[in-house]
Amino acid sequence: MTVLEYLRAEHCSYKVTEHKPVYTAEQLASVEHVPPRKVAKPVIIRADGRYYLCVLPADRRIDIYAVQKHLKGKNVRLASEHEMEYLFGDSELGAEPPFGNLYDLPTLMDKTLAKDAEIVFQAGNHEQAVWISMEEYKKLTNPHIFAFSYPTGLEEIESMPFDPFFYDPYGI
Repeated sequence: MTVLEYLRAEHCSYKVTEHKPVYTAEQLASVEHVPPRKVAKPVIIRADGRYYLCVLPADRRIDIYAVQKHLKGKNVRLASEHEMEYLFGDSELGAEPPFGNLYDLPTLMDKTLAKDAEIVFQAGNHEQAVWISMEEYKKLTNPHIFAFSYPTGLEEIESMPFDPFFYDPYGI
């Protein structure tokens, strides 16, 4: 069952938009004219032999160590493309919907995404987006919500050499 079939069957309030093909959550934010923090980006992990669907904003990165600590796992890693193809047979690679329950996967949601009133995500293909209220999404997926992401710019800042002569009066 595709995500659109599921939403129809559940009689949800949602809308679908069509756009040129996009292949990242950041590109989806751009074509949908929405801040990246409102785009739900699914990331699949494998923890001690079990898969989980993690959902976070497009402008953030997953903190594997936070997920590992929360799940009390020993071996936590990102799923490979082959594993994702196997798990999400009805979706195009890279356009997986953030509905773990459709694929018998627990859904973990980053608490920064949970703050928004509405989210947008890819509809299982690269040319359609689904808009749905956060309330409706939570009702359908029953996600476990906790903090497991960090801003995308952080790794850029950390990789910069320290300049002892630079003074930033704003502390940025």
